[in-house]
Amino acid sequence: MTQFPKTMKAIVLDRAADDFQLSEKQLPLPECQLGQVLVKVEKVGLNPLDSKLAKVGLAGWQYPHIPGLDAVGTVVQAQPGTVPTVGQRVMWHTDIQGQGTLSEYAVIANHAVSIVPEEVSSEVAASLPFSGMTAQIALEKVQIKEGDTLLVDGAGGAVGQLAIQLAQLKGARVYALAGKRHHARIKKLGVEAVFDPAQANIDKQLNLSIGPQGFDAIIDVLGGHHTERNIAWLRFCGRIACLNGLTELSPELLDKKAPNICIVSLAGAWLMKSVCAQQRMLFFNNALLEKVASGQLMPCPLLDVEFTAQSVKTALDKQLGRGLGGKQIVHVESKLR
Repeated sequence: MTQFPKTMKAIVLDRAADDFQLSEKQLPLPECQLGQVLVKVEKVGLNPLDSKLAKVGLAGWQYPHIPGLDAVGTVVQAQPGTVPTVGQRVMWHTDIQGQGTLSEYAVIANHAVSIVPEEVSSEVAASLPFSGMTAQIALEKVQIKEGDTLLVDGAGGAVGQLAIQLAQLKGARVYALAGKRHHARIKKLGVEAVFDPAQANIDKQLNLSIGPQGFDAIIDVLGGHHTERNIAWLRFCGRIACLNGLTELSPELLDKKAPNICIVSLAGAWLMKSVCAQQRMLFFNNALLEKVASGQLMPCPLLDVEFTAQSVKTALDKQLGRGLGGKQIVHVESKLR
């Protein structure tokens, strides 16, 4: 019988606050319950949501709370006859209500993990769940099809870069909106055009590219005041997927455009305790891994983070500033590349 340590190193949040602090603690090893697997964590992918939750927390969290939503690791304990089995490398997006992934070991429902193919590195796999699933769900909600014109606002981040490529695989004509420092990388993804939102004549530039009718669909990554501007760029009855909540919108604009507005939230699969939705996230993750393994999908640049409280704190602060252009990966098990 495999002997496991009684404790594990974890990076924890003692309380959620604007001036949140992280610390390193030795915590009891989590117990693997029926329907779960115990995973030795290798890599953790950080997301903007991790930073927001460190500030505001979530009702029902137990403190000290382990942050982190995305991870890759190796299964070290599983019920006989379940999939995945001991020794398999897996990727997952964890339950937002429970303890997170920034620890040496974690437990997760076995129906919510994807087996990582040999062709995909652990670092790349850890960068995919939150960003990739968000992009896929957004494209599904706005019903992207061949020939559609799509604008990805906030294209410089991981979600935007994956959304661009996934939309192109569906045959859409994709345009991007991002800060100038991201343009060279975005152009390599094959977009029709990339625009700088700071341009004084941005409306004119967009009209020259697609005409006055507007876009068929928009992925609104940033939210806030960007949403109303984006709706103004839609065609009549166009579709917009809002990834960062919904702000108050002008009634006149809504009457003029009659937009189809969709909200994207991965957390709902866990908050609603929907096993079907959680399994659907597994299918999305499997599709992402297959596309990366086959070369159809290029992962975003990876940025290394050490498994220390200070390094993770610095990384989470950077997430709040946006503009990273890549995905920060915490190396839990092994040294930095």
